[in-house]
Amino acid sequence: GILSDGTIIAVKQLSSKSKQGNREFLNEIGMISALQHPNLVKLYGCCIEGNQLLLVYEYLENNSLARAIFGQDEQLIQLDWATRKKICLGIARGLAYLHEESRLKIVHRDIKATNVLLDKELNAKISDFGLAKLDEEENTHISTRIAGTIGYMAPEYAMRGYLTDKADVYSFGVVTLEIVSGKSNTNYRPKEEFVYLLDWAYVLQEQGNFLELVDPRLGSNYSEEEAMRMLNLALLCTNPSPTLRPAMSSVVSMLEGKGAIQAPIIKRAATNLDPRFRAFDRLANNSQTTVSTFSQDTRQVPGSMSIEGPWIDSSASFTSKDETRSHSSESKLLPDV
Repeated sequence: GILSDGTIIAVKQLSSKSKQGNREFLNEIGMISALQHPNLVKLYGCCIEGNQLLLVYEYLENNSLARAIFGQDEQLIQLDWATRKKICLGIARGLAYLHEESRLKIVHRDIKATNVLLDKELNAKISDFGLAKLDEEENTHISTRIAGTIGYMAPEYAMRGYLTDKADVYSFGVVTLEIVSGKSNTNYRPKEEFVYLLDWAYVLQEQGNFLELVDPRLGSNYSEEEAMRMLNLALLCTNPSPTLRPAMSSVVSMLEGKGAIQAPIIKRAATNLDPRFRAFDRLANNSQTTVSTFSQDTRQVPGSMSIEGPWIDSSASFTSKDETRSHSSESKLLPDV
């Protein structure tokens, strides 16, 4: 769509479960629109037409990261090593803002390559943050059932519904692995016994062949030292134990070269007992779908890490459909904050 001033926009259509929650919807949109960061997709405003809720976002010229690195041949973008580093750093900065700098302290819950968009300069912008706050169920409470994408979900979240910012750190690690390798975590199976690219990464690390993961399309045009840093960071972020994953602000520092990265050594022989693989193997046959199978309140597990919060669950479990439409005259644009 195009606004009256010529601004190109993208519109996401949400199907509301209730017509009762329009005031709450507008209040939540106001809070989300206040989250302004160079690495977050900008929300311009919203409009309500009957029971249809429309969100008006900035338009990103280069679509999603997933399309750029493992889409159809005509959709692929040749990303050099410097651009891949920039994209990783942009995602990390956006998540650090959501987790540690924003007033709402948002956990995205569905970080994946399709939820990272690229502008015309190939800067990364995180999309679909904050949306779970808009999910009204009979106007009484927010649903906190598990909803994420298999292959990107942290094991403690997939198995127990335990949600903290460290679930996003895990997903970031998976996306980092995809950016370096140019392969999808859920679609790449070098051998039948490996369900995910991440599984294979642990094997290569143990064998001392970690650089085999680097995207062959890069040829020799990358820094082996930097590639090792990013691959080790990916494994650090995907540690089965959430308490051993770094905060996203620490990840930003590591990507900027300000901190050492020491990836954990996790032997393949031990991973059969690893909760990450137990959780994911049960769901491997449905790896591309959004999972919403648990219904329980998200609480801090007794005796677990302390959390600054409250953490806001940011993945919508209502039906949503991405559509680009012209901006309605009933739409209300929100002022920049």
